[in-house]
Amino acid sequence: MITIKLHTFRVALLTAGVASMFDPALAQDATIAELTKPASSVSAGIGYWTDDRRQQGIYDGMRDRGPYGLLDLDVVKRDDATGTWLTFSGRNLGLTTREFRGEWLRQGDIGAFIEYSRIPRDNPYIVNTGLQGIGSDRLIVSGAGATAFGFGNIDLGTVRDVANLGFFKHLMPGLNFRVNFKNDRKEGTRMWGRGGAPEFAVEPIDSTTRQLDARLDYTGKVFQLSGGYYGSWYNNAYNLVNTTLNGGAAATQYFLSLPLDNEAHQVYLDGGMNFTASTRGTLKIQYTRATQDERLPTRDIAGLSLATAPTNLDGQVDTTLVQLGLTSRPTSRLSLAANLRYHDVREKTPQARYVQTGAGTCATTATCVDNTPLSFRTLTGKVEGTYRLPMQFSVIGGVDLRNQDRTIPVGAGSINVAGVDRQRYVPFRADIDETTYRVQLRRSMSETVNGSVAFLHSKRDGSAYSLTNETESDEINPIHIADRKRNKWRASLDWMPAEQLSFQFNIEDARDKYGTSAARPYGLRDGDAVLYSVDANYALNDKWQVNAYYSHDKTKATQFGQRATTGTAAPAEKLAQLEDVGNAFGVGVQGRTSERLRIGMDLQWIRNESKYPETITLTGAGTVFPAGITGPLPEIDNKLIRLKLFAAYALQKSSELRFDVIHERWETNDWTWQFANGTPFVYGTATDGTMVLADPKQTSNFVGVRYIHRFR
Repeated sequence: MITIKLHTFRVALLTAGVASMFDPALAQDATIAELTKPASSVSAGIGYWTDDRRQQGIYDGMRDRGPYGLLDLDVVKRDDATGTWLTFSGRNLGLTTREFRGEWLRQGDIGAFIEYSRIPRDNPYIVNTGLQGIGSDRLIVSGAGATAFGFGNIDLGTVRDVANLGFFKHLMPGLNFRVNFKNDRKEGTRMWGRGGAPEFAVEPIDSTTRQLDARLDYTGKVFQLSGGYYGSWYNNAYNLVNTTLNGGAAATQYFLSLPLDNEAHQVYLDGGMNFTASTRGTLKIQYTRATQDERLPTRDIAGLSLATAPTNLDGQVDTTLVQLGLTSRPTSRLSLAANLRYHDVREKTPQARYVQTGAGTCATTATCVDNTPLSFRTLTGKVEGTYRLPMQFSVIGGVDLRNQDRTIPVGAGSINVAGVDRQRYVPFRADIDETTYRVQLRRSMSETVNGSVAFLHSKRDGSAYSLTNETESDEINPIHIADRKRNKWRASLDWMPAEQLSFQFNIEDARDKYGTSAARPYGLRDGDAVLYSVDANYALNDKWQVNAYYSHDKTKATQFGQRATTGTAAPAEKLAQLEDVGNAFGVGVQGRTSERLRIGMDLQWIRNESKYPETITLTGAGTVFPAGITGPLPEIDNKLIRLKLFAAYALQKSSELRFDVIHERWETNDWTWQFANGTPFVYGTATDGTMVLADPKQTSNFVGVRYIHRFR
């Protein structure tokens, strides 16, 4: 009986194989059957990291040494009679980065899904502190260095639990309804600070963000429209943190504020219209109102705000977006595109005074703190044309225009004296204009070679700067609004010299020049960035494939500024040639040594160097640097090597064993939390004593094994 069945099975395979040679329709039917009834799978195993990997394990849930469960799942079921799909997928179910999704869908009619993911973020540093109350809104700093409280190492980090629900319904031909609801809960702790000593603090995190998106989509031959409502609600369990310096009756309190509850509501409409077969217009309209009306927690603490200050901010920001687009192909060789975008962010929060200390008025000697509502109106336009030349060349040209009107923040009341706002500490511009010209030459040189080269030139300038309360600030060109000229080149090439071999080349080069003057000498003066990359893929045969890549990027900036001194003369001036260099290389090999065994290797090497060379000039007699800070900052060098090996052995047609081995090595000489001599930085040596430590060399190995089973 077994022999007969085996013989019948072989005959069926032979018949199908022969038939597919003479009737491609049979082979197509087999492909369709594979798509309509895809295989399900389950993968279960265990892995082990030999050492802690605090830097590389920030987000993957495997920071610490030890074993980890490896569990993935894909289940796909289809009812052929009704065309109904039921799917479930789970990833990293044995880790803290677990996620899953379940979906029920009746094709072209109705469907729903639910999904969940957990996103951890572990702090890579070791914190040695005596801070009390971590994780709450009441913190106590030791008050006498490391001798006040018992010190110990703590781990900080956050976890986000994200749940998403969705529903889809086909209402009538061309009309669909969709609704999605998302709940994002974030908990944990984050490094913080308080006071001017400084002293260490920890931010408690317990917040929830909820989002709702409901929309109708209509698709017709001429019109396509989508419109709906989007809402967002943010709730924070903490609004104020009380930090106390331990010391009995002499205890000193600082209050650190946290984001308050807020919400936003938006209505929107997106549309498109096909005027002709070659001309199409698009429209996007959005109106959003964001509000924040929670009671200000500082109003309940004596001495933190004026008695006459409002108890609620009554914050309100209205945002309007209107965007129009038009594309057309008037001739077979010419294509045109135009886009106009209006974006208005208008803050309607009432302006008031919240703090006033010192005698006199705000215009003379008192220190005043007002909220300063800001509004921005941005108008952006773009015109682009593509003309197809002979010999498969195309030339593309375009102009981008951007104008932004910005309200200048001014404090409430009579604090603006001779054009100077005593509460404004950052230079400001009321108007900013930027124009970009683009030209690109592109050619499909053959079926195996395609390339393009593009040049962009942009110029940004604006109105005169407003004066601030600080003379030094009035000499600064802020990078985000400073005059700037930029030239940028881009070139790319796809080359396939043989059917088995392909390359992708990319080159980018950008140069910036910032406007400076005798009145405003400080800030960035120039900068440039380059990027070179190449990717290669080679199929040795139908069993073995090789891929490799290399990229090099360099970013440089010339910054002119001041450096503090201990003398009585003006601060010293410094010219810094900042530079960041990155190199990355990778190679991978995959192949099959037999019908049952697949093996592969992936190697990554990454290095990033940050350099801070400075030329320092003393500006006057009597200028003396504080001890130990006369020289430039040392370089920071980060390196990573990661080697992955795998082998998959087929036990049966539907199951296999997979083995993974990873070697990972990361090292750095980052001095962020230590002095040049290697001594750790200590928070408030007389009051706090906290130290932040980092392991400069982290090496770990991973070994894992999985059993994978596929079924229908």
